[in-house]
Amino acid sequence: MAGGFGRLAPKTKNMVVAGGLTAFVFGVYFYTMRAVGGTDELQIAIDKFEEKKNKSDGEASLASKA
Repeated sequence: MAGGFGRLAPKTKNMVVAGGLTAFVFGVYFYTMRAVGGTDELQIAIDKFEEKKNKSDGEASLASKA
């Protein structure tokens, strides 16, 4: 292992590794939430799809009534 890391007790090594992994997981989580939360592209696409669907459904119902 690393120079000073090998001299630590096994329990201390485990705590250091656990702390590093926890920091990594939280870092990835917050990075992902910031990246995903920054734009709402999916919701905009869903809204456009629903608007087109409702428009075409409205036209179809008008055509069937005529």
